Amino acid sequence: MLEIFLQTLPFFALIAIGYLAAATRFFGPEATAYLTKFVFYFALSAMLLRFSSSLPINEIFDLQFGLAYLAGCFAVYALFTIVALMRGTGWAIAAIEAQCAVIGNAGFLALPMLVALLGDVAAAPVLFVLAIDLIVFGSLVVIVITASREGSVSLGALRRIGVGLLKNPMVMSMSLGLIWSALELPVPRPADDFLRILGSAATPCALFAIGASLVGQTAERPAIAIWLSFGTLVIQPAAVAFFALWVFNVDPFAAGIMIATAAMPTAGNIYILAQHYGVAPARVSSTILMSTVASVTTLSFVLSWVIGTGPT
Repeated sequence: MLEIFLQTLPFFALIAIGYLAAATRFFGPEATAYLTKFVFYFALSAMLLRFSSSLPINEIFDLQFGLAYLAGCFAVYALFTIVALMRGTGWAIAAIEAQCAVIGNAGFLALPMLVALLGDVAAAPVLFVLAIDLIVFGSLVVIVITASREGSVSLGALRRIGVGLLKNPMVMSMSLGLIWSALELPVPRPADDFLRILGSAATPCALFAIGASLVGQTAERPAIAIWLSFGTLVIQPAAVAFFALWVFNVDPFAAGIMIATAAMPTAGNIYILAQHYGVAPARVSSTILMSTVASVTTLSFVLSWVIGTGPT
């Protein structure tokens, strides 16, 4: 456990440096925004494109794996939605709270961290989880918010959701890579070197950007934020573990990667979504802050088990 904690410490040290740089105004909000944009549109997209284009399709899309992850996510999503509705919130806030509990930081944190700790073998399971998060749950929360406000979901709303997915650089890079992989085309050496060099910037820059972005987060409704953080750090990985290991019999190492990805702190893009729709952004902000800080400890427990399973 201590050894794993020491292995993950450099990752959280990078987050801390980003936080200090922004907190002292050495790194201003505009610089944070542009660094995040660089990671999102260039470095992380290059990493995703390189992995998805070089991996066989059957290594990324595994039916049992996908069903296990979806079952765990929907179970937790339902739990947190019901609890929120019982407190008297509307459907929009309930959907945002469920999103906070279910969707961890797979792109900016899980992919670079798990690949660095476990090697390229960790990429395929993380890519599958990320695809489900972006396509299924990224669409679901918008549909629920739209339906709660307009009483129904129009074709125009569905069209906007589809266009939004197509414009997402992570979705685009993974889609292009998967098409390349499906056609069984070799990746030219210069192109692979280019993607590797650019993609290698994703890990330090993404972690730094996470830390810098935490400076703007506020503490609102701490009791709810603690509940949602407990959901994303404990309940979500536990639910995914139950379905992966005891219901769908997923390969233990792949299941471990899925569980570790599910145990990541709440994703930062949920705050952007909440702010865009005006649905409890301060509550989401608190959850991101609390879950990120708490994950320094909780991830060590999860990763110590995952690393212990080893690839089969």
